[in-house]
Amino acid sequence: MIVTHRIAFVLTLAAVGLAAVGGAQAQVSSINSVYIHPRVFDDIPGATGTYLDGYPGSVTLGEAGVSAASGFADRDVWYFSNNGGTSAYQFQANDYFSAVFSITLTGGTPGYDLEGGWLFSNPSGNFGGDLQSIVNAAGTVAQFGGPSYYPFSPAAGGYPGAGGSVANYVNGQTYTMGLIYTVDPNTGNNAFEYSVNGQFAASSAGDPYFDLGAGQSVGSAGDFLGGYFQIQNAGTANPNNAGQVVFSNIGITSIPEPSTFALLGFGLVPYLLHRRRA
Repeated sequence: MIVTHRIAFVLTLAAVGLAAVGGAQAQVSSINSVYIHPRVFDDIPGATGTYLDGYPGSVTLGEAGVSAASGFADRDVWYFSNNGGTSAYQFQANDYFSAVFSITLTGGTPGYDLEGGWLFSNPSGNFGGDLQSIVNAAGTVAQFGGPSYYPFSPAAGGYPGAGGSVANYVNGQTYTMGLIYTVDPNTGNNAFEYSVNGQFAASSAGDPYFDLGAGQSVGSAGDFLGGYFQIQNAGTANPNNAGQVVFSNIGITSIPEPSTFALLGFGLVPYLLHRRRA
C-alpha cells in the first residue's frame, strides 16, 4: 500500500509538472497575430506611413516624406499578439521561446539612419531595459540593451566577437535574425541567445548565453516582443526621404523550462527505480 501511494504521489508530481510545462507553452503557443503600433516616435508627423500585416508571412513598415525642418526620426513597431491583433501579447516570466524572422531594409538617404530589427520592450528595466537586435543601412549588425552588447559586424565595432561575426549589412539584403529566451544550464539564470544568419553571439568563447541577473526575468508590465523600423529625418538633404522594412517568415515557438524537466527527472526516476527493485 505504501508503494502504491508513493507511485500515486509521483504520478501526481509528474502531472503537475507537465501541466506547468503545458501552461507555459500554451501562453506563447496562443500567439496568432501581430499588433502594429505606428509612430512610437512621431517626430515628423507630416510623413506618410505604410503598415501592412501579412503575418506570419510578412509585416511591412514604411515611411515616406520623412523630411522636416526639425525632429529626429519616426519609428513604427509591431508586437506579437494572441488576440487577433487587438493588443500586444504580455510576456510572462516562464514564457520561454525561440523566435525568428528575416529582415530586408530598403530606401533611406545616405548619411541618415535607417534601421530595423528585434525590439523587446521592457519599460520597467527589470532585465536591463529595452532589448534590440538590429541591422542598419550603415552596415551595423548588433545586439544591445537588456543584459548585453554584441557586435555582429565590423561596422558595429569590436570585430570579431567571441562567437564570430557576419558581414556588414548592405541596404536591400535579407538577413535572418533569431532571439531565444531560455535558462542558462550552466548558471540556472534566465538568459537570452541571439543569432544572425545562423551565427550565434557568445558572451565568452563557446558560451551563447547572455544571463540576466539572479532572480531576473521577463514578465513586467509592458514586456512586449516584436520588430521595429526607424528612419531619420533627412531635412533639406532629401525632401523625398523614404524607406521601409519587410519582416518575413516570422515565427515564434515555445520551449520548455529546463528546470521543470529536471524536477521531473529527480522526482520520478528514483521512485521508479525503487519500485522496480522492490
